[in-house]
Amino acid sequence: MQRVSLQPAYVLHHRPFRDTSRIVDLFTREHGRIAVVARGVRAPKSRLRGVLQPFSALIVSFSTKGELGTLSGAEAAGGRGALGGDALLSAFYVNELLLRLMQKGDPHPEVYEEYEHTLNRLATELSPHEALRIFEKRLLEALGYGLNLAHDIVTGEALVAEKHYEFRLEEGPTVTQSMATGALVFPGGSLIALAEERLGDERSMRDAKMLLRSSLDLYLGARPLRTREVMLSLRSPNKGSWNREGK
Repeated sequence: MQRVSLQPAYVLHHRPFRDTSRIVDLFTREHGRIAVVARGVRAPKSRLRGVLQPFSALIVSFSTKGELGTLSGAEAAGGRGALGGDALLSAFYVNELLLRLMQKGDPHPEVYEEYEHTLNRLATELSPHEALRIFEKRLLEALGYGLNLAHDIVTGEALVAEKHYEFRLEEGPTVTQSMATGALVFPGGSLIALAEERLGDERSMRDAKMLLRSSLDLYLGARPLRTREVMLSLRSPNKGSWNREGK
């Protein structure tokens, strides 16, 4: 059995377990994603009942033996602005990406730091879209699935903003004159903007969303993201910014 004390962490998801407990999926800085039983946390007088909430920075202690560990302590570790509306839905989307793409027990301190940075951006910026695209890009890179946004995979030449490229998933871009339906074809300027994380205009943001979603879907498999389904359900008249953009 391994005992871990005072580890920075966030709650990604929790679900009921037996009468008064919960199974909590934690994202920790040094131990990656882990699942622990929080015993008695659903009891009315439990001190941890209001502590183990998504998007709140925590310091946790736990022991692990096999797939499921046991939480021995948790306390709040500072706060940030409250998340609501688009920002809150976006944060749940980020949590679901981590649950689906990260293996249990596989530490990625750089992803932990990007996660914290993304939550801070979501809490303070008016639009969540750029923060989400950059997080998706950096998550793919950290997991070994980074996009080739530097050169043509056939010629080896650097991308040119004025040319158009067909992007072949798991390979990269190659220059094309074709705009075939269903192909991932983008102006070089959009690929360069994503490489440099400059997504200030509508075209580069739209192209980044299409390319990153197609890339993520390779590794997510056939089961759709629940948060995407919620987002799509809100894309109807009079539903605000989700109707215009989605995620």
